Amino acid sequence: MLPTPEDIRGYIAAGLACETLEVTGDGSHFEALIVSDAFAGKRLIARHQIVYGVLGERMKQEIHALSMRTLTPEEFKALG
Repeated sequence: MLPTPEDIRGYIAAGLACETLEVTGDGSHFEALIVSDAFAGKRLIARHQIVYGVLGERMKQEIHALSMRTLTPEEFKALG
């Protein structure tokens, strides 16, 4: 069974404290907006590695593609 955006959201939320977490997708390709204090002071690759670490084996088995926008709360607020 293909995962839903709600499944992906739940997986991320279970392992990462997020201020904002939005996931859309069609079962194999997903897009996520993830706003978390955990990203403070980290480069883009490190931020993505945090999310990949939370998703673990699901990235190899269930999730075909995940496009992420990873922001700190301050970066998100600056977007207006």
